[in-house]
Amino acid sequence: MNTHRLPGLTVALLACALLLSACGKNAEAPVTAQDITQESFCALDGMLLADYPGPKAQIHYSGQAAPEFYCDTMEMFALLLKPEQARLVSAAFVQDMARADWNMPRGAWIDAKSAFYVVGSKKRGAMGPTLPSFGSRESAQKFADAEGGKVLAFAEITPDMTRLDGGALHDKRM
Repeated sequence: MNTHRLPGLTVALLACALLLSACGKNAEAPVTAQDITQESFCALDGMLLADYPGPKAQIHYSGQAAPEFYCDTMEMFALLLKPEQARLVSAAFVQDMARADWNMPRGAWIDAKSAFYVVGSKKRGAMGPTLPSFGSRESAQKFADAEGGKVLAFAEITPDMTRLDGGALHDKRM
């Protein structure tokens, strides 16, 4: 056996082992929705989420341990659809309003990209006009039939549907 090659082979094997073990550590664990607490606040305006009605949202950014909560789905869309949005999003969740109480929504988190939204309903959220979120098209359509509006999938929502100037002070329909 050639003993001169043994140290080089050992170093190469150790380097490979270190590289392979590092690969597993870079993979992020699956992201899950976090519940709203009495202390949870909106990342945009500091409003306490537990104090307001309507669907809430949360965005999980890569490299950030805690999600950023939003007091309205409209805010989530306004952020995610901005062309200058450069932060890497690992997940976004909204509440399934077919399973949550409109006036005090808790839990019922679903993946934002697989949810269905009602655009143009007369129902108001924390900041005025909102995009109520639902886990199924059927639930969204039932809501739209009762409250008005049109059912759209996540990919069908456009930036012009998510204007943030329609709150209580600016909404002409309130």
